[in-house]
Amino acid sequence: MNKQEKIQQFFTEESIWKDQVNQLRELALTTDVEETYKWMFPTYTVGGKNVFSLAKFKDWCGIWFFQGVFLSDPLKVLINAQEGKTQAMRHWKFANHDPLPREQIVTYLQEAIQNQKDGKRVKPVKRKKGTSTDKPVIMPTLLVRALEQDVNLATAFQGLSNARQRGYAKYLSEAKQQATQEKRLEKIIPIILEGKSVAALWGGK
Repeated sequence: MNKQEKIQQFFTEESIWKDQVNQLRELALTTDVEETYKWMFPTYTVGGKNVFSLAKFKDWCGIWFFQGVFLSDPLKVLINAQEGKTQAMRHWKFANHDPLPREQIVTYLQEAIQNQKDGKRVKPVKRKKGTSTDKPVIMPTLLVRALEQDVNLATAFQGLSNARQRGYAKYLSEAKQQATQEKRLEKIIPIILEGKSVAALWGGK
């Protein structure tokens, strides 16, 4: 499927979160963002830079703010999913049938957008432009399913550089047998959660 088809599937497939994520999308599209699809989630960008994503998991749905650490958060609703590990990203979670505070949500979205325009961001390690690390990451199905089922794992994976994401994807894809892929997945989950590269399997960082 292309990106638009994946976005459509995210919002139309049956789930307990269907109504809420569609309301969140409606609010997102009232702001000055571009809608795309990254890491299994509808993602909203300004000038090609990630600002926020909409997510749904078993126990909650909500908004991921990529640079949420800079939000004023007057409602005190933002959560750091991995204290001590996640520097910039913050989550706003909603439980099933929670009424959405629409005006306040738009205020948070607009502040996040303005922060992006103002250049407020925790800067990742710089990479040379034009290298393979700038290319999109092709995700193995097994890894996609694992990220969909574990919000902490998905958060940790999103926090990795493109190069590290690609390293994990390649490590799994190189295994031809399903059983081998599953064993490799078991090995990499702990080091993804630690924010390390796949090289940590062999003593690297």
